[in-house]
Amino acid sequence: MIEKAKQILATSDSVLANIIATIPTPENLSTNDVFHDLMSCIIEQQIHYRSTKKIFQKMLQKASLDTLSLENFAQLEEIAFENANFSINKYETIERTIDYFQTNKINWQDLSDDEIIEKLSSIKGIGKWTIDMILLYTLQRPNVFPYDDFHLKEIMVRLYGLNPNVKLKKQMLDISNTWHEHKSLAVNYLLSWKVFNKQIK
Repeated sequence: MIEKAKQILATSDSVLANIIATIPTPENLSTNDVFHDLMSCIIEQQIHYRSTKKIFQKMLQKASLDTLSLENFAQLEEIAFENANFSINKYETIERTIDYFQTNKINWQDLSDDEIIEKLSSIKGIGKWTIDMILLYTLQRPNVFPYDDFHLKEIMVRLYGLNPNVKLKKQMLDISNTWHEHKSLAVNYLLSWKVFNKQIK
Protein backbone atom coordinates (compact mmCIF):
# COMPACT_ATOMS: atom_id res chain seq x y z
CA MET A 1 0.00 0.00 0.00
CA ILE A 2 2.71 2.48 0.97
CA GLU A 3 4.79 1.55 -2.08
CA LYS A 4 1.86 2.32 -4.34
CA ALA A 5 1.33 5.65 -2.56
CA LYS A 6 5.03 6.49 -2.96
CA GLN A 7 4.80 5.69 -6.67
CA ILE A 8 1.78 7.96 -7.10
CA LEU A 9 3.52 10.82 -5.28
CA ALA A 10 6.76 10.40 -7.23
CA THR A 11 4.87 10.35 -10.53
CA SER A 12 2.80 13.44 -9.76
CA ASP A 13 5.44 15.60 -8.04
CA SER A 14 9.08 15.88 -9.16
CA VAL A 15 10.15 17.47 -5.85
CA LEU A 16 8.75 14.54 -3.90
CA ALA A 17 10.20 12.09 -6.43
CA ASN A 18 13.68 13.34 -5.57
CA ILE A 19 13.01 13.21 -1.81
CA ILE A 20 11.50 9.72 -2.00
CA ALA A 21 14.59 8.53 -3.87
CA THR A 22 16.92 10.17 -1.34
CA ILE A 23 15.65 9.55 2.18
CA PRO A 24 14.20 6.57 4.08
CA THR A 25 10.43 6.12 4.22
CA PRO A 26 9.16 8.17 7.18
CA GLU A 27 7.99 6.18 10.18
CA ASN A 28 5.73 7.80 12.75
CA LEU A 29 5.13 6.07 16.05
CA SER A 30 1.77 6.91 17.55
CA THR A 31 0.47 6.88 21.11
CA ASN A 32 -3.05 6.37 19.69
CA ASP A 33 -4.06 8.54 22.65
CA VAL A 34 -5.97 11.65 21.66
CA PHE A 35 -6.15 13.12 25.18
CA HIS A 36 -2.40 12.71 25.81
CA ASP A 37 -1.46 14.24 22.46
CA LEU A 38 -3.97 17.08 22.74
CA MET A 39 -2.44 18.05 26.06
CA SER A 40 1.00 17.94 24.46
CA CYS A 41 -0.17 20.39 21.79
CA ILE A 42 -1.86 22.68 24.31
CA ILE A 43 0.93 22.72 26.89
CA GLU A 44 3.91 22.85 24.57
CA GLN A 45 2.27 24.32 21.46
CA GLN A 46 3.83 21.35 19.69
CA ILE A 47 3.04 17.68 19.50
CA HIS A 48 5.73 15.83 21.43
CA TYR A 49 6.74 13.65 18.46
CA ARG A 50 8.15 16.75 16.81
CA SER A 51 9.28 18.70 19.85
CA THR A 52 12.87 19.82 20.27
CA LYS A 53 12.38 21.54 23.63
CA LYS A 54 10.72 18.46 25.15
CA ILE A 55 8.73 20.62 27.58
CA PHE A 56 5.80 18.23 27.79
CA GLN A 57 8.05 15.18 28.12
CA LYS A 58 10.04 16.83 30.91
CA MET A 59 6.85 17.66 32.78
CA LEU A 60 5.70 14.04 32.53
CA GLN A 61 9.08 12.82 33.79
CA LYS A 62 8.94 15.24 36.70
CA ALA A 63 5.56 13.81 37.67
CA SER A 64 6.79 10.23 37.10
CA LEU A 65 4.24 9.65 34.33
CA ASP A 66 4.56 7.92 30.97
CA THR A 67 1.15 8.77 29.56
CA LEU A 68 -1.17 11.56 30.63
CA SER A 69 -4.77 10.59 31.36
CA LEU A 70 -7.83 12.02 33.06
CA GLU A 71 -7.04 9.84 36.06
CA ASN A 72 -3.48 11.10 36.60
CA PHE A 73 -3.81 14.69 35.39
CA ALA A 74 -4.06 16.00 38.96
CA GLN A 75 -0.65 14.45 39.66
CA LEU A 76 0.90 16.31 36.72
CA GLU A 77 -0.78 19.55 37.76
CA GLU A 78 0.37 19.29 41.36
CA ILE A 79 3.99 18.38 40.64
CA ALA A 80 4.83 19.98 37.28
CA PHE A 81 2.60 23.04 36.87
CA GLU A 82 4.02 25.17 39.68
CA ASN A 83 6.62 27.00 37.57
CA ALA A 84 5.00 26.50 34.19
CA ASN A 85 3.90 30.14 33.76
CA PHE A 86 0.92 29.23 31.61
CA SER A 87 -1.30 31.98 30.29
CA ILE A 88 -4.90 32.20 31.46
CA ASN A 89 -6.05 31.17 27.99
CA LYS A 90 -3.89 28.05 28.13
CA TYR A 91 -5.22 27.07 31.56
CA GLU A 92 -8.77 27.59 30.35
CA THR A 93 -8.17 25.45 27.26
CA ILE A 94 -6.71 22.70 29.45
CA GLU A 95 -9.76 22.84 31.74
CA ARG A 96 -12.20 22.79 28.83
CA THR A 97 -10.40 19.81 27.30
CA ILE A 98 -10.58 17.89 30.58
CA ASP A 99 -14.28 18.71 30.91
CA TYR A 100 -14.92 17.53 27.35
CA PHE A 101 -13.17 14.19 27.83
CA GLN A 102 -14.87 13.62 31.18
CA THR A 103 -18.25 14.18 29.54
CA ASN A 104 -17.64 12.45 26.21
CA LYS A 105 -16.33 8.90 25.89
CA ILE A 106 -15.36 8.61 22.23
CA ASN A 107 -13.74 5.90 20.13
CA TRP A 108 -11.87 8.27 17.81
CA GLN A 109 -10.82 5.57 15.36
CA ASP A 110 -14.48 4.90 14.55
CA LEU A 111 -15.02 8.49 13.37
CA SER A 112 -14.41 10.05 9.99
CA ASP A 113 -11.95 12.93 9.66
CA ASP A 114 -14.83 15.40 9.39
CA GLU A 115 -16.48 14.01 12.53
CA ILE A 116 -13.21 14.32 14.46
CA ILE A 117 -12.75 17.89 13.24
CA GLU A 118 -16.30 18.76 14.31
CA LYS A 119 -15.90 17.28 17.79
CA LEU A 120 -12.47 18.73 18.58
CA SER A 121 -13.42 22.13 17.14
CA SER A 122 -16.20 22.31 19.71
CA ILE A 123 -13.55 22.69 22.44
CA LYS A 124 -12.80 26.39 22.65
CA GLY A 125 -9.07 26.96 22.25
CA ILE A 126 -8.47 23.90 20.05
CA GLY A 127 -7.65 25.19 16.57
CA LYS A 128 -7.09 23.75 13.12
CA TRP A 129 -3.34 23.16 13.53
CA THR A 130 -3.86 21.12 16.70
CA ILE A 131 -6.60 19.04 15.09
CA ASP A 132 -4.42 18.43 12.04
CA MET A 133 -1.63 17.18 14.31
CA ILE A 134 -4.05 14.74 15.97
CA LEU A 135 -5.27 13.50 12.60
CA LEU A 136 -1.77 13.26 11.12
CA TYR A 137 0.23 11.83 14.02
CA THR A 138 -2.10 10.36 16.63
CA LEU A 139 -4.75 8.83 14.39
CA GLN A 140 -2.49 8.56 11.33
CA ARG A 141 -5.15 9.46 8.81
CA PRO A 142 -3.84 9.27 5.21
CA ASN A 143 -5.13 12.51 3.72
CA VAL A 144 -4.16 15.38 6.06
CA PHE A 145 -2.56 18.61 4.87
CA PRO A 146 -1.72 21.00 7.75
CA TYR A 147 -1.14 24.12 5.67
CA ASP A 148 -0.94 26.23 8.84
CA ASP A 149 2.16 24.38 10.04
CA PHE A 150 5.16 26.72 10.24
CA HIS A 151 7.74 24.09 9.30
CA LEU A 152 5.71 22.82 6.35
CA LYS A 153 5.30 26.36 5.03
CA GLU A 154 9.04 26.97 5.34
CA ILE A 155 9.93 23.74 3.56
CA MET A 156 7.46 24.20 0.71
CA VAL A 157 8.54 27.80 0.11
CA ARG A 158 12.12 26.58 -0.20
CA LEU A 159 11.62 23.41 -2.23
CA TYR A 160 8.87 24.60 -4.55
CA GLY A 161 10.06 28.20 -4.92
CA LEU A 162 6.81 29.63 -3.58
CA ASN A 163 6.29 33.32 -2.90
CA PRO A 164 5.49 33.55 0.83
CA ASN A 165 3.92 36.97 0.39
CA VAL A 166 1.32 36.13 -2.25
CA LYS A 167 -1.52 33.75 -1.38
CA LEU A 168 0.81 31.17 0.13
CA LYS A 169 -2.05 28.98 1.37
CA LYS A 170 -3.49 28.74 -2.18
CA GLN A 171 -0.07 27.91 -3.62
CA MET A 172 0.40 25.15 -1.05
CA LEU A 173 -3.10 23.76 -1.58
CA ASP A 174 -2.62 23.70 -5.35
CA ILE A 175 0.50 21.57 -4.89
CA SER A 176 -1.16 19.31 -2.32
CA ASN A 177 -4.01 18.60 -4.72
CA THR A 178 -1.55 16.74 -6.97
CA TRP A 179 -0.90 14.32 -4.10
CA HIS A 180 -4.41 12.87 -4.36
CA GLU A 181 -5.43 10.94 -1.21
CA HIS A 182 -1.83 10.55 0.00
CA LYS A 183 -1.30 14.01 1.48
CA SER A 184 -0.15 12.71 4.87
CA LEU A 185 2.65 10.66 3.36
CA ALA A 186 3.74 13.64 1.26
CA VAL A 187 3.75 15.88 4.34
CA ASN A 188 5.75 13.33 6.32
CA TYR A 189 8.29 13.11 3.53
CA LEU A 190 8.69 16.89 3.41
CA LEU A 191 9.09 17.19 7.19
CA SER A 192 11.47 14.22 7.27
CA TRP A 193 13.53 15.80 4.49
CA LYS A 194 14.26 18.76 6.78
CA VAL A 195 15.33 16.48 9.65
CA PHE A 196 17.40 14.29 7.31
CA ASN A 197 19.28 17.27 5.89
CA LYS A 198 20.09 18.55 9.37
CA GLN A 199 21.56 15.19 10.28
CA ILE A 200 23.92 15.00 7.29
CA LYS A 201 25.31 18.53 7.64
